[in-house]
Amino acid sequence: MPNHRPSNPAITILSFLLAIVVGGMLWQFMGPRLQRLADPLPATQPREIAPKTDFDREEREAIDLFKLARESVVNVDTLVYRRGFFDQKVETLQAGTGSGFIWDEAGHVVTNYHVVRDAVEKRLALRVVLADRSTYDVTAVAGVAPDSDLAVVRIAAPREKLKKIAVGRSHDLEVGQKVYALGNPFGLSLTLTKGIISALDRQIDSPGGNPILGAIQTDAPINPGNSGGPLLDKDGRLIGVNTSIASPSGGNVGIGFAIPIDTVNEIVPKLISEGRLLKPDLGITLVDLRRLRRSGFANGVMVERVEAGSPAASAGLKGLVQDGRGNTLPGDRIMKFNGADVTDNTDFERKLFRIKPGETIRLGIENKEGSKTVELMVRGI
Repeated sequence: MPNHRPSNPAITILSFLLAIVVGGMLWQFMGPRLQRLADPLPATQPREIAPKTDFDREEREAIDLFKLARESVVNVDTLVYRRGFFDQKVETLQAGTGSGFIWDEAGHVVTNYHVVRDAVEKRLALRVVLADRSTYDVTAVAGVAPDSDLAVVRIAAPREKLKKIAVGRSHDLEVGQKVYALGNPFGLSLTLTKGIISALDRQIDSPGGNPILGAIQTDAPINPGNSGGPLLDKDGRLIGVNTSIASPSGGNVGIGFAIPIDTVNEIVPKLISEGRLLKPDLGITLVDLRRLRRSGFANGVMVERVEAGSPAASAGLKGLVQDGRGNTLPGDRIMKFNGADVTDNTDFERKLFRIKPGETIRLGIENKEGSKTVELMVRGI
């Protein structure tokens, strides 16, 4: 039989106590880690959702305005076609992009002239992308007004997709009132920005370098691609067409300009019906203002040249002439325009811009023979 030695009770008790102590120490060290492994990791669990409050009045205004106007705003893209070198397949490439808006249910879309200029001058294709991202080729350029930086194109989209924009007015705008710009900056479609009217009656240059008068200045962020898009009042009405920014970097710095709707609402119907805009003209060229003032003429503007057969020629206006000795003699000075003082060349152009071709105006003239008033009919060119 095997020889079993009886266990020593003292050793057994000592071993048991030692095991308890060692186990306690191990649990103190490993327990928290084991507990963390047993519990779900907080980072992998969804966070509790904080309660949401209702939109405030300004948020609701912007949301409702966007929903109201978004379907009227479009992309206007210039396209070029290129044939592949190996497979000879024709690729369609986007050469430029801007914004526009639906003018009527006949498919007329308004944008800036500079948005479509390359297409017009280089005979490139144009495409309009609606808010639902459906695309339509432009079937015709209905009319362009480069001096006003406006253009109208036409698409053949279903009538139910042509939601015309609501039109407001601009003659009663006030500096400080809230405005919204809606467009496609950098090709990012349907972007809404908000600001105020910073100034009114600004003068900006058209693509051809001629002045556009009465522009709206806004600090609503406008960037490349916004051109041709609508500037809206708080009711979602069109009050201007975003056209340019003043920026040394080409990006938004809080100075943007829009063509006022009163001007747009007068020009666009003419472009649709006639294909072009007749510019009011008298057939005269004015002397550079700095040169005139240096010559000692402190007031009015001076006629430099008169076009033969023009309204100014018919009214007897005279420009600069040279005498037999080669000396330049002054031309007629225009001091009054329909009874109002003429302060400089820009003031004269601004006054003429507001006259429709076919209307008769009165000019107050001064020359070496004295003062007189002449009447002449404004022509359109």
